[in-house]
Amino acid sequence: MDILMPQLGETVAEGKITKWFKAAGEPVKPGDNLFEIETDKVSMEVPSTTTGVLSEIRVVAGEIAPVGAVVGVIADGSGAAANAPAAPAAQTPLTPAKAGVQQQAPLDSRWRGNEREKSAQQTPIKLDPFFEVRTPERNYGPARLSSGVTVTPLARRLAGEAGIDLSRLHGSGPHGRIVASDVAAAPRPSTALAEGPSTADIKALYASDSYQEVPLDGMRRTIATRLTQAASVPHFYLTADVEIDRLIALREDANAAAAKDKDGKPEFKLSLNDFVIRALALGLQRVPAANAVWAGDRILRFKHSDIGIAVALDGGLITPIVRNAETKPLSAVSAEMRDLAARARDKKLKPAEYQGGSSAISNLGMHAVREFTAIINPPHATILAVGAARRQAVEKADGGVAFVSMLSVTLGCDHRVVDGALGAELLAAVKSFLEAPVSMLV
Repeated sequence: MDILMPQLGETVAEGKITKWFKAAGEPVKPGDNLFEIETDKVSMEVPSTTTGVLSEIRVVAGEIAPVGAVVGVIADGSGAAANAPAAPAAQTPLTPAKAGVQQQAPLDSRWRGNEREKSAQQTPIKLDPFFEVRTPERNYGPARLSSGVTVTPLARRLAGEAGIDLSRLHGSGPHGRIVASDVAAAPRPSTALAEGPSTADIKALYASDSYQEVPLDGMRRTIATRLTQAASVPHFYLTADVEIDRLIALREDANAAAAKDKDGKPEFKLSLNDFVIRALALGLQRVPAANAVWAGDRILRFKHSDIGIAVALDGGLITPIVRNAETKPLSAVSAEMRDLAARARDKKLKPAEYQGGSSAISNLGMHAVREFTAIINPPHATILAVGAARRQAVEKADGGVAFVSMLSVTLGCDHRVVDGALGAELLAAVKSFLEAPVSMLV
């Protein structure tokens, strides 16, 4: 039986095998872990679903393979692949040349970036119908757009390769269906500036012994793609200073009053970020028009506040989602966030735990950053950037001077969804909750 690279999430096109738990020739049974894979978001152990012997490993640890590719083979113990269909009796035995699929180089070199495309153009891929699964190298989007218009597979591929927005096209096919000729007739966007200089052009600027080349892993490649998409979002930013003396006092009182478990440890420990999550969630409920995302030809407005929180990882970041954050007490938000952050760093999150959301928070206060602007994570329409708390002198009502704890927060907005006045209203709501934290408890 062929062992295939599984699909982990709708947008995941490939995975990296980080470890094999079984060696070639070892017996396996259902439930035994075969290998561990890592995508740009998660790590996962893949178990066997059959009994037999791991007769062949085609993708070794450290190599990348596309979803659906054969990474190994399980035989039934007699040398034949378990559950493999028998070849027709009259079929001519395959010669080494005809069975080229089993003589190919490791998948890692065949499926990476531009080399993958060049290889596909220069060398025909020989497939054995019994041992190879051929899947598209990338997903070109759904067959039905959000407007209800359908698109043929060829049209989706041509549009994806040319960078054409299908939502701007009018289909000439039956019932307005977009076909390949519609894409061929559409004007091509200019990509010269977007692509920039080539790798060779950049390397030519530096001495060959002055740098070390670091290949892109799946996470860094995805981050680069997402940020390139975000560059097309019309951002604007709003900044407010928030006085948080009462918030700090409430946090200290709540943590001091936390019940202890049997080991004497507090059942919860609230952080400043927990209050910010709660404040943004309640702010989006107070200003529901801002609790929305951009969906191409329409805006989606949500009933609940699903807040993403940026978590730094080795080599990148991920944004797990606290669902229905406005309905949860601070202790529940704190516990859930700690669990999500821990599993995010171990790459154990499920796709449903980091996909979607209606807004996000990026907090760099722990790094002593006073204030900054964060890039919106499409399709979100807002993101809240949180800086470090500081002591600042302010003028009192009687003309005197006092020192208070101050926090700068910056709201990034997608102008297609959130206008300036609406963004200011949302930021004012967040500020009011943080400055009067008791209002978040009632």
